[in-house]
Amino acid sequence: MNANNRFFDDLSKLMTNAMGVAQGAKDEAQTAFNSWIDRWLAERDFVTREEFEAVREMAIKARAENAELRAEIEALKGTAQPGA
Repeated sequence: MNANNRFFDDLSKLMTNAMGVAQGAKDEAQTAFNSWIDRWLAERDFVTREEFEAVREMAIKARAENAELRAEIEALKGTAQPGA
C-alpha cells in the first residue's frame, strides 16, 4: 500500500513539473510571437490608434478654424465692396 502511495506521489510531482514546463514554454512562445508581430508592424509604418486619433482631432480642429476664417473673409469682403 505504501509503495502505491509513493508511486502516485511521484507521478503527481512529475505531472506538476510537466505542467510548469509546459506553461513556461507557452509563455516563452507567446512572448516571441508578440515580439515578432511588433517588429512586423513597425517595419510597415502603421500608426497606433492613439496617433490616429490625435491626428484626427487636429484635422477636425483645422477644418473648424478654416470655416471660421472663411466666414470672416466673406464678412470682410462684404463690408469692403460697397465703399470701393
